[in-house]
Amino acid sequence: MEQTRRSPHPACGLRMVNARFVCMLSTEEVLRLTVAALMSRSGERQGDLAAGLGLSQAQVSRKQSGSAHWSLEDVDLLAAHYHLTVVDLLSGPTHAVGVLHGAVPSLAPGTLTVAPPVRAASSSGGPAAVVRPDGLLPVSGAEPVVSDRASASAEAPPRVPAGPCVLCGRPATDEVDGFRQHLSAEECVAAAEALEAVADVVTPPPTVALPDEAAAGHAPVPEAAPAPARPDEPAAPAAPAAPAAPRRSAPAYASETLVEQIADRVRDVVAEHAGDTDAAQAALIKAAIPDVMALFKVSRASGRYEHSEFPPTAEILRKKSQKGADEIWEGRPKWRNAAVAQAVRQGARFEVTALDMNAAYLSALKCWLPIGQLREDTSGVHDAKKAGVHLITPAGWDHADLPNPLGNRMEPGELWVTESTLRQLLDVARQGLADPPVIHRSLVSGATEALLEKMRRALAETRKTALAEGDELTVAYVKAMYSKFVSTIGESSANREIRRPDWMHIIRSKAFANLWMKAHKAHKAGLQVVEISGTDELHVIGDWRSVFKEGRDLNEVKEKTTYILGGKG
Repeated sequence: MEQTRRSPHPACGLRMVNARFVCMLSTEEVLRLTVAALMSRSGERQGDLAAGLGLSQAQVSRKQSGSAHWSLEDVDLLAAHYHLTVVDLLSGPTHAVGVLHGAVPSLAPGTLTVAPPVRAASSSGGPAAVVRPDGLLPVSGAEPVVSDRASASAEAPPRVPAGPCVLCGRPATDEVDGFRQHLSAEECVAAAEALEAVADVVTPPPTVALPDEAAAGHAPVPEAAPAPARPDEPAAPAAPAAPAAPRRSAPAYASETLVEQIADRVRDVVAEHAGDTDAAQAALIKAAIPDVMALFKVSRASGRYEHSEFPPTAEILRKKSQKGADEIWEGRPKWRNAAVAQAVRQGARFEVTALDMNAAYLSALKCWLPIGQLREDTSGVHDAKKAGVHLITPAGWDHADLPNPLGNRMEPGELWVTESTLRQLLDVARQGLADPPVIHRSLVSGATEALLEKMRRALAETRKTALAEGDELTVAYVKAMYSKFVSTIGESSANREIRRPDWMHIIRSKAFANLWMKAHKAHKAGLQVVEISGTDELHVIGDWRSVFKEGRDLNEVKEKTTYILGGKG
């Protein structure tokens, strides 16, 4: 079969080892890889680069993700920002990073060639491996190394099978429903560390710092030896050295920008209302829905895909009437210990503490959510890489002193449950507390547990800081954002930017599952569970402080009230 050949990339030149792969990329794809490598080696975040270019962080994110284009003016600004020539910038990440650190000389104007890759010493004593700092294609000797998943072709070498993860943008080999992705947040972090280790291969040559430079914490950058001056012309003045870019370690999740965005929003609204915190709080709560959706969009800016915001809604997820409900059972608990009630009727007296779980819906944002449209699966087997809703027949529950993890449903037979409830029931079965449910039918899509993680961490960090500073205005604003996000992402006229009733049910049922796990923890520790209800209320008898940490943080609980059951109290 005749294959279509792409025109040679302008960065192709001296080394065909690299050129054969670079030719497979467009000029802008190579530029994005180069920018990513330069940011990594200089310790910059997207916000730092945006400030240097006079852009917003969101604009840089869109250009790097491919949803917007780098313009020719941007290329000039990028080259000036990193003190490179345009030629060096467009010659690939290996060469650009080498010039940045003085490891390779700058190219003469008018030439577009690919610099030789940097050689790393082999630990086995064999030939040195040649490594690209962008982590795309390792090469050895004069021939490209071909992945074991594909065979080499002399005419059209195949692409490396690893593609950008839809969550973090770093190379991933797993694919779920057409989306290349890591299967957990931990794998995203591991991929980031692996690429950082590869990038560290390109290091500046060893130099000896002068005393004043050593005191300032900067090492001298090697410079090319100046050409000897002619006897009849004056020596050119030395160019001032460019300041070294600050080294900043990037976090696993870039939530700092989101935290700053929330703080800036609060400050702006307070200033608009001349310091009147009550008026500012009312305004912030009123704007919580558009604000949290904007925050969500920014948190997804580094993703390499667009999740489905308005997928077709399955019939079981449609409300039967305007004020009615759909067919999904969320597992909302409403349980009281019958044995305690019987003992009270017989004259027993108990001191009961009602505990409140902090920010239940905020904690529940860490859950498995489907990415795209739900599609039917009748295999009867739970796929841990997917999420959605499931038609099941639950097993029986015979623990009178512990609430049923399914909630207060009394009717037997089949019912539709969410991903969070099913995973909880399967976990309960693994603990030997009940049999696993029977899965009859599922509506699922490729899924991830990290879809809302950046936003969740930013909201949690902002809330924690506000609590430490006694800033109840920000605490109320954060609560309004996460609670209204959950309550309006279904079929709500208050939020027209997304319609994911499956997400709403999964998050809510995750909050109920978290509450049940707290009750189970108390029961295992020897406390007597008296009541469990709503999303955040747990009543126990016993020394609860020996089991739970008291406070207002997400991993803590607070005492709501203490009361007496039985007797005259």
